[in-house]
Amino acid sequence: MTDLVGYFSAFLTTFAFVPQALHSWKTRDLSGVSLPMYSLFSLGVFGWLIYGIMIVSWPIIVANSITFMLACVVLYLKITHKK
Repeated sequence: MTDLVGYFSAFLTTFAFVPQALHSWKTRDLSGVSLPMYSLFSLGVFGWLIYGIMIVSWPIIVANSITFMLACVVLYLKITHKK
């Protein structure tokens, strides 16, 4: 039951970033995205991923792997498509 709660919560918080990543990819408009915030956020997500690996918690590993990839897409676009 504990893992189920973890997976459900991980799903919601991870896929909350999908609309931003898709919007950023489609429009290349990242004027509303803060580079310092997304950089710190990405570093924090990477830390959670490492933590999940260290304690072998699959909900944490899966959620933060996906979130880290989505955040990196937005960061890449923010850095390479300055308006």
